[in-house]
Amino acid sequence: MSGYEIPLFDLPKPPAPVRRRVESVLPGLSRLHQDREPSGRDEPGEAPAPERPAAPPPAAAPAPNRPSGGRDPQELLEGLNPSQREAVEHAGSPLLIVAGAGSGKTRVLTHRIAYLLGERGVHPGEVLAITFTNKAAAEMRERVEALIGPRARMMWVSTFHSACVRILRREHEHLGLPSSFTIYDADDSRRLMAQVARDLDLDVKRHPPRGLLAAVSALKNELIDHESARDGAESEREALIAEVYGSYQNRLIASRALDFDDLIMTTVNLFQAFPAVAESYRRRFRHVLVDEYQDTNHAQYVLVRELVGRSKAAPGRREAAEGEAVPPAELCVVGDADQSIYAFRGATIRNILEFEADYPDAKTILLEQNYRSTQTILSAANAVIERNRGRKPKNLWTDSGQGESIVGYVADSEHDEAAFVANEVDRLTDESLAKPGDVAVFYRTNAQSRAFEECFIRVGLPYRVVGGVRFYERKEVKDVLAYLRALVNPDDSVSLKRVINVPKRGIGDRAEAMLDALATRERISFGAAVDRAAEAYGLAARSLKAVQGFAALMADLREKVAEGVGPSEVLEAILERTGYLSELQESTDPQDESRAENLQELVAVAHEYEGTEGSEGVTGFLERVALVADADQLPDGGEGMITLMTLHTAKGLEFPVVFLTGLEEGVFPHTRALGNVQELEEERRLAYVGITRARQRLYFSRAVLRSAWGAPSYNPQSRFVEEVPAELINWEREAPAPSSTAFGTQTPALTASAAKFRRPGFKSLGAGGREPISVAAGDRVVHDTYGLGTVVAVEGRTGEHATVDFGSEGVRKLVLAFAPLTKL
Repeated sequence: MSGYEIPLFDLPKPPAPVRRRVESVLPGLSRLHQDREPSGRDEPGEAPAPERPAAPPPAAAPAPNRPSGGRDPQELLEGLNPSQREAVEHAGSPLLIVAGAGSGKTRVLTHRIAYLLGERGVHPGEVLAITFTNKAAAEMRERVEALIGPRARMMWVSTFHSACVRILRREHEHLGLPSSFTIYDADDSRRLMAQVARDLDLDVKRHPPRGLLAAVSALKNELIDHESARDGAESEREALIAEVYGSYQNRLIASRALDFDDLIMTTVNLFQAFPAVAESYRRRFRHVLVDEYQDTNHAQYVLVRELVGRSKAAPGRREAAEGEAVPPAELCVVGDADQSIYAFRGATIRNILEFEADYPDAKTILLEQNYRSTQTILSAANAVIERNRGRKPKNLWTDSGQGESIVGYVADSEHDEAAFVANEVDRLTDESLAKPGDVAVFYRTNAQSRAFEECFIRVGLPYRVVGGVRFYERKEVKDVLAYLRALVNPDDSVSLKRVINVPKRGIGDRAEAMLDALATRERISFGAAVDRAAEAYGLAARSLKAVQGFAALMADLREKVAEGVGPSEVLEAILERTGYLSELQESTDPQDESRAENLQELVAVAHEYEGTEGSEGVTGFLERVALVADADQLPDGGEGMITLMTLHTAKGLEFPVVFLTGLEEGVFPHTRALGNVQELEEERRLAYVGITRARQRLYFSRAVLRSAWGAPSYNPQSRFVEEVPAELINWEREAPAPSSTAFGTQTPALTASAAKFRRPGFKSLGAGGREPISVAAGDRVVHDTYGLGTVVAVEGRTGEHATVDFGSEGVRKLVLAFAPLTKL
């Protein structure tokens, strides 16, 4: 028995299924078979839990003249509309507050907490309020403290993860953990998973650590341990993930560490394995409030259920069931199913849609009065979201008036779209209708920011990218540009060192140090040392082989540059030959899809450059990129900066002026959602979120032509625009009438814009210099790596993406321009 384990009381053993789940996370539990009473200790600086009887009564009836920091408790209800007031005053049964966008949910939540403490006599230590961000938690605490005074500091107001950390540090002995256990962040977890992949001798190109970690995270969010994952595996891929999961978890255990997903999963397991511990927290937290409930995943849902002590098995009970000492706590959740947009992170919309089924005696209150937007904006949002099925009907309204019409604009290209936004911001500024800081530009994917950034730099508009980094500062873009620079300049040691092991090819820090030593000894550049790696002292045979492979790769690519091949084709060769693109495409991490789109955009930039007068090959392209990337940030000047962000990042924010851009089928809604009802409904919720961020002015824009891998892509208008009543939109420019050209249906105004993509004799080649194949659903194909497969679906306006089922190798989504694919 290790030094931090202590003798246990002779209490019942936890149920076997729960015990196994806990042991899979913390094998130390195998020696802690018996339950015990919790210590009841508080953390340093934490307010002591109030003493209470063994079986406290249900929710206390309202009592007048409770202390509230000198304020009359009834003042807490002033200024609330009838629905908000009802939500604040409700007592007893579970409460679902369906809070429409801009309906004042934060005010309702903070006033409800203040009302509990001020009017209903609840002790602050009995309140647990859970939010999704530390910023939201801090804001909630400050607002409650402003209402009722410093007593609010005794509440628990925190994120899910922070609350779980506090619980686990207090109850660590039950799980065989030291109180000082380590918490691994995302970077720590990725490094650990890379070690696991290396130990299992996995091909990191086929199984990138980032993707493996995303798969393990998804299992943990479903409360599935690695043994259950192994037992339930139905494919080689799932069996591999279970093996990786087990090895990864064992390494965490050996390090006495938990990752972010473990924090919630382990707390749930703790409560289920040790009922006395769960009971102690139910005694303490008599009021549990959860914000943004629509964003909870399965593990978070179960955690809330365990904290409250109420389940479908005992619907509606307000007193302690037989064998229980504590009745359920009073639960209040706030959210809006229409703003559930994080399924890719594991959020489960059913948690809020089925709240009333989970808690049959629940009270539901709708907050529909909006305090943010004009009625025109709200009518547009209502019209879009009502197309989703299975939602609770809700109709946002405001008494602030109709406001300005939505302005629509159909651009020739993404550059024309960016120019329209820039000109309109100039106009609004000149007419004192808005400042740059009032304006937000929303787009579906990060890659779309590039056209706006270049345009704003050119015309001198200050801007910032929120929730991401500027296009040319994104890691994947900088990596591939570093390859280009190293090809043009073999002595560029900084660029060479950046990419020598990207993607990973077995050239570690020690090997790099040996090459550095050779360069110093022989007074040659680092690039020359790479070419003469056989002369490096102490370089292991395996590392030498990897370095020589890298040198051969760079030599082959330099030949292309020497032959005068354009930057776009060199970029395509880099992406294919290095395996950089395939690693991103094969990952299950949603962020890697965005990274692949950024690389697609970079190839498009190169194609554009080749279509300009005076283009000078790879060297000229790098110079042009450097001028854009290194442009000085313009001074603020007191007017603020235009905000650029993805729609996912925009949730929870609001702006006087919003430009909703890229409203094209295949762009927004995203191409991957077009064949999936659930994903399409999530895209529609994303549109609803985007529309309802606008306070006064809203713009819709789209491009008739948009470049994809440097080729023109013609996408029809987004269905979300068509779902908005026509009378709400004032089209400043509509699409010209189409005419037939050799390149398909196109508008006359597009001819000049499209010409730059069409160099005489240009042919975009796929992997290994092959012309990309054309496939259709049902076709049989052979992949160089995955073998025989069947095409499941073809996506994109020109069929540039294919989803292929390779049987035991799984279902893969491929870019046909790069996939080493042959049609049978």
